[in-house]
Amino acid sequence: MQGLDRSARVVLIVAILAGLAGAVFIGQGLGIITGRSFMVGDRTWAVIGTVIVVAAASVARRTWVRRQD
Repeated sequence: MQGLDRSARVVLIVAILAGLAGAVFIGQGLGIITGRSFMVGDRTWAVIGTVIVVAAASVARRTWVRRQD
C-alpha cells in the first residue's frame, strides 16, 4: 500500500472491513457462526453477505488497479 495516497488507503480499508462483515453475514446465514442472532440460519443473510463481499472486492480491486497506474 506504499504507492497509494491517503484516500485510496481509506477506501481499501473500508472495503476490507465491509468484506469481513459480509463474510460474517454469510457465516451466520448458513449457520456456520452460531449465537443468539436473528440472522443465524436465515439464508437471506447469506445472499446479502455474498453481495457485500462481491461489492467490496470490486471496490478494492478497482481502487488498487486505478492507483497503481
